[in-house]
Amino acid sequence: MKLTRRRALFYQRRTSNLYRLFALAIFILAGGWFTIRLETGAIRNPFSPTPTSTRTVNSFAAEGDAFFDAGNLNAAVDAYQQATEVDASDAQVWARLARIQTYSSRLMSNDSDRLTRLAEALQSADQAKTLAPDDSYVLAVRAFVLDWNADPALDPLRSGGQTANTIIFDAEQDANHALQLDSQNPLALAFYAEILIDQQKWTQAEQYILQAINIGPQVMDVHRVYAAYLESIGDYRQAIEEYQKALQISPNLTFLYISIGQNYRTLGFRSQPGPAQNNLYQQSLVYFSKAATINNQLQIQDPLPYLAIAKTYAQEGEFFASALNAQKAIELDPTNADLYGQLGDIYKRGRNFETSIVALKCAVRGCTPSESCTARNGCPAGDSGVQVKGLTLNPNSATYYLDYGSVLSAFAPIHPEYCTEVVDVLTQLKTAYPDNTIITRNADVGLSICAEVRAALTQTPIPSQASTPVPQIPYYTPTP
Repeated sequence: MKLTRRRALFYQRRTSNLYRLFALAIFILAGGWFTIRLETGAIRNPFSPTPTSTRTVNSFAAEGDAFFDAGNLNAAVDAYQQATEVDASDAQVWARLARIQTYSSRLMSNDSDRLTRLAEALQSADQAKTLAPDDSYVLAVRAFVLDWNADPALDPLRSGGQTANTIIFDAEQDANHALQLDSQNPLALAFYAEILIDQQKWTQAEQYILQAINIGPQVMDVHRVYAAYLESIGDYRQAIEEYQKALQISPNLTFLYISIGQNYRTLGFRSQPGPAQNNLYQQSLVYFSKAATINNQLQIQDPLPYLAIAKTYAQEGEFFASALNAQKAIELDPTNADLYGQLGDIYKRGRNFETSIVALKCAVRGCTPSESCTARNGCPAGDSGVQVKGLTLNPNSATYYLDYGSVLSAFAPIHPEYCTEVVDVLTQLKTAYPDNTIITRNADVGLSICAEVRAALTQTPIPSQASTPVPQIPYYTPTP
């Protein structure tokens, strides 16, 4: 018997499914689109590594602390600024940035740059206070920033009508608030003591800084402020010891080395001439040289250690060595008119009057690239000099104006053409500072010389240069 196959009993006949075909078509099209976009770079492969690793706030802050410990304060500022870009809501990071910016102002070689850096520090401190108005650390740092902004030497450069007196009042308010929130905050105690030092409240300052020393002997800022207090009362030897303790905590901060050198130099100036005095000056040079060495290692172009060395040599009467170091300072910051003024003062004190005129002109009037090289006793090979913009007359630059007018007036008998500049500069000084007896007395000497020269021109021929002695420079000299 023939049986018919009944496969349908065991197998279901395949049939097409319209929805399945549609889904498959969509999948194929999507795959093609994704492949094309991946190849053109419009889409990044999710399995490929990220092009740069994502860094956290703490990573940038740790880098900033490392740079600070190494003495590279500008790099520390950059790292903390990057930290604020990652998270702008972290008040502690803003406050730590403000603290480092304030300390870095000590590296600025002129008042204008220093004021700019301190203004940046205050902006950071303001942001920190906005985010955390009742944080003791934030308020302590802001008090510190305000106190350094309250330098009376910066008043001539300020805009907006603020003065050192109004700024330091705000600093005191923040310091008090910080201590109300945490009376055991060593930074708040130290920074409040620093404010009291600047207000010449010595007894109160001592009370607060001694509390800070007892609570936070491991804090660099505390020893720095205690040293500043000891300096202010004339205890220079103990001040050196406190600065050295600060150095043990932060051994690469060049401004601490410079502060120690300045205290040794002051002790030398106050000592009787002899071996002991020479030893004190040598000690000051050692610390200034250490600051220069650290800067060289970090490739930091900082003229201040060389300027400090120059002042020490000048104080010893070694004007040739002094001038060499002042010239090195200018080499690192060749457009800084203030440095030319200080070099001009060194030339003048070393009786190199002709070159002092050129250097002082750069400070007062500004000078051409060629004149800037002459002032520096020649530029290095490949350096054609720079254009220097003169300083405006203010209490900080008045010394250079007086020196410039005085030296020119001394040469007026053999260079009558100098008198036009003498009269202009010295009259400007007398008009600006009529109550300053040092300025008015010395200006009158220079003006009287030119009055005699001009009177003589109307009566007798000008004597020849060879037969006319150069008059003595007026007696004014800057305070060491």
